[in-house]
Amino acid sequence: MNLRPITLLCLFTLLLTAGCKHDDDAGPIFDPVKLHATNFAAGLKSPIGMSVDDKGQLWVTEAGTGNNDGSVSMITKDGTVHQVITGFGSSTSAESPGAEGISHLLYKDGKLYILHGVAGMLYIADVASYKPGDPVKEASSLYSEDIGTYVRSLNLTDPVNSDIYNLTFGPGGHLYMVDAGANAVIKRDKNSKTLSLFASFPNVGPATEAVPTGIVYDGKKFLVSTLTGFPFASGAAKIFQVSQEGNVSEYKSGFTTLTDIVLMPNNKPFVTEFAEFSLTTTPPGFNPMSGRVANEDGAYLIEGLSLPTDIERSGSKTYYVLSYGLGTVQKLTY
Repeated sequence: MNLRPITLLCLFTLLLTAGCKHDDDAGPIFDPVKLHATNFAAGLKSPIGMSVDDKGQLWVTEAGTGNNDGSVSMITKDGTVHQVITGFGSSTSAESPGAEGISHLLYKDGKLYILHGVAGMLYIADVASYKPGDPVKEASSLYSEDIGTYVRSLNLTDPVNSDIYNLTFGPGGHLYMVDAGANAVIKRDKNSKTLSLFASFPNVGPATEAVPTGIVYDGKKFLVSTLTGFPFASGAAKIFQVSQEGNVSEYKSGFTTLTDIVLMPNNKPFVTEFAEFSLTTTPPGFNPMSGRVANEDGAYLIEGLSLPTDIERSGSKTYYVLSYGLGTVQKLTY
């Protein structure tokens, strides 16, 4: 993107002035035509990413207030928020009135894989034995790996940019990370930890970068959601598919400011749309409460959301959507 080395969170705020089985697995599974929201948790500070563990608990990244107070919290099944890890770098700038720093996270086999876009770091935290009430950990105590330096060395954008943003596990158990600054997917070998460029995305318009935001693997291919760069035009965002060999092609188009993607039990995707952007307001900005969840055909299953940044599935019929704008998690059912 033709800006300073910029994070996706900064892009969001610049102009603002794999689930487990639960009770809902019973009964027939069908494609919903509407999702119904109920409040589940609140009080989060600029939340960005979310992951469901094997107990049905939610793990959430919070960018904080900009005072190096980025954190990871766990939300129990009754909606109670417990802060687990603190001290992630978090800052503000003249270009971004909101806090920026930590990105998405992913839970697998008792470990959290946590991305920090500004620092370009992958953190790994062992939370297998965590219980609510345990002492809070410091981010500085976690194992970490530098991802951003490698991404910038690829010189994929002009100016060179990196914002390592979201992640999933793919074939062979290797980790695949989308970089919203470099418009690429980076593969991390599970054995050697070696990084490699797996795929890169074309512009979605003559001068509009893709800005990948979410990635899932359906057992055969990856699906990647895209935000698009300024002016965040309605209908410009796409879902790309990426083969196991790294070949990129268009899967679906006609979306607006996509921020995440999740698979239904039938492997079809749901996506979150951040908001509609208006060039006619003073100053230009994202329209309040214009976020949505859509299916792969662009049909809206729920509207009126406040800047959703993540959607996760738990069981077969329950989804959780994260609101950056309100600092809340809503439970979606049908």
